[in-house]
Amino acid sequence: MSLSDTTIRTAKPKEKLYRLSDANGLCLEVTQTGSKLWRYRYRFNGSAKMLALGSYPAVTLAKARQSRDDARQLLVDGIDPGQHKKATKQAQAVDGVTFKELALEWFAYNSPRWAESTTYKAKLYLENDLIPGIGARPVKAITRPDLVELVRKVEARGTLNAAGKIRQWLHQIFRYGLAKGVVDANPATDLSVVAAQAKAARHHPHVNFAELPELLGKVDAAKIHALTRHAINLLVLTAVRPGELRQAPWSEFDLDAALWTIPAARMKARRPHVVPLPRQAVAILRKLQEVTGHYSLLFAGANPERPMSENTVNKALRQMGYEGRQTGHGFRHLLSTELNGRGYNKDWIERQLAHGDTDEIRGTYNHAAYVAQRSEMMQAWADSIDNLCSAENTSAQPDASNAA
Repeated sequence: MSLSDTTIRTAKPKEKLYRLSDANGLCLEVTQTGSKLWRYRYRFNGSAKMLALGSYPAVTLAKARQSRDDARQLLVDGIDPGQHKKATKQAQAVDGVTFKELALEWFAYNSPRWAESTTYKAKLYLENDLIPGIGARPVKAITRPDLVELVRKVEARGTLNAAGKIRQWLHQIFRYGLAKGVVDANPATDLSVVAAQAKAARHHPHVNFAELPELLGKVDAAKIHALTRHAINLLVLTAVRPGELRQAPWSEFDLDAALWTIPAARMKARRPHVVPLPRQAVAILRKLQEVTGHYSLLFAGANPERPMSENTVNKALRQMGYEGRQTGHGFRHLLSTELNGRGYNKDWIERQLAHGDTDEIRGTYNHAAYVAQRSEMMQAWADSIDNLCSAENTSAQPDASNAA
C-alpha cells in the first residue's frame, strides 16, 4: 500500500528501527529517536543498494516520490543512482573551490621541499598580491584575462622580477589544480607573452656631495612651508622614496629606538623596510611632532587625513633654482653614489635604499638584515653632512686677522 501524509506524520518510534513502504522501492525509516528518513531501495548489476533521499518533513512525500522517480530513470539509462549522487556532490564541491583554498593547499604541499628563503618569498606574494587579488573567486571561474590583469598591477609597481615569479607560481598553482581535478584547464599558460618589457633605467638628477651645503643653505633660507623644509631634510638624511615619507603615519616611528618600520603594503617591493634614523633625523621628527603629532600623518595636508601633495618637494627645489639638477628622489642617488665611493658594504647601501638583490631570493629573504650596520652608516652619513656644512660656514667667514 502507498503511504499517506497522515501515516507518516503519526508514525511513532519503536525499540528498533522500522520501515514504512511506499511504491517502487521508496520507504520511510523511523529510527528509535523518532527521525524519519527517506530511502530508495534498488538493485544495480545484481547488487542490492539503498539511496538516501533526505528526511521528513523537510522532504515531503511528494518530493521523495519525485526523487525516487528520478533515480529510477537513471537506472533505465544504466546509471547507478548512488554513484551519480556521489559524483554530483564531488562536482559541486569542486565548483566551490576558491583560488585561496587551492593556492594554500599548493603552498602546504610544496613548502616542505623548498628552501626556507623560497618558502618566505612564496608566502609573501601569496599574502600581498595573489590572494587579495583573486583569492575569493571560484578557481574554475578564473580566466586568462583575469590573471593578466592581476600581473599587470604588479608590473605597474615597477617590480618586474616579482611579476615574473608570480606568473610562474600561477602556472604551478593551476597545474596543481589540474592534477587535483578542480580545474579543467590552466589559464596561467603563456602569460609571459604579454609581460611588460623592462624600461630603461631612469636617472634622477642630483647634485654632488660637495654641493650639498649650498643646497641645504637655500632650503633653510627659502620661503617655503616648514613641513616642506623638514621633508627635504629628512629625504637627505634617510634616502627613502619621497612617497614613502610623504604618506608616513606617526605609528610607524619609534623615536626612542631611532627606527622607522615601513610595512610591506607601503613598499614598492611589497616587503617591510626598517629605516635607522640618525640623531639629526630624530631631532627633526621631534620638532615635526609638535606640529603634526596630533594627526595620523607626519606630513598632513590641508585635509589632515591626506598627505601633502606629491609635487611639493620637487616644486620647492625648482623654485630654489634646482630644476634639472635635483629632485626629491635624487637624494637617494646622491647617497648611493657617495657611500659607494666611501667603500661601504654594497649590501648595506642597497638595504638602506630598499632595493632588491641581484640574487632575488637572497634579496627577499634578507629584507630586514644589517640594521645595526646601517644605523652606524647612516649616522656617519648625517655627521659628514654636518661637518661639511660647518666647514663651508667657517670658510665663508671673513678672516679676523685680515679684518683687523
